[in-house]
Amino acid sequence: MAIIQSAKKAIRGSARKRAFNLVHKNEVGSLIKDIKKLISENKKKEAETLLPKVYKAIDKATKTNFLKKNTASRKKSRIAIALGKIS
Repeated sequence: MAIIQSAKKAIRGSARKRAFNLVHKNEVGSLIKDIKKLISENKKKEAETLLPKVYKAIDKATKTNFLKKNTASRKKSRIAIALGKIS
């Protein structure tokens, strides 16, 4: 257990950051999983309606520094390419 006051404060801050990071991780992960499932099932209409929600979640995660900028761009690009390959 931390004894120093600054160490106690750091523990509180890291717990708060962990909570926010878990929210972003779960949101982005579940939306990406959902859209990949729709793409694999060739459900283009449903995937296109879900696409803005996925982009919004990725952008929010990037804004709060959960994802790096290039990682977010790569994820969005790969989803768009996969969606474009559906006939």
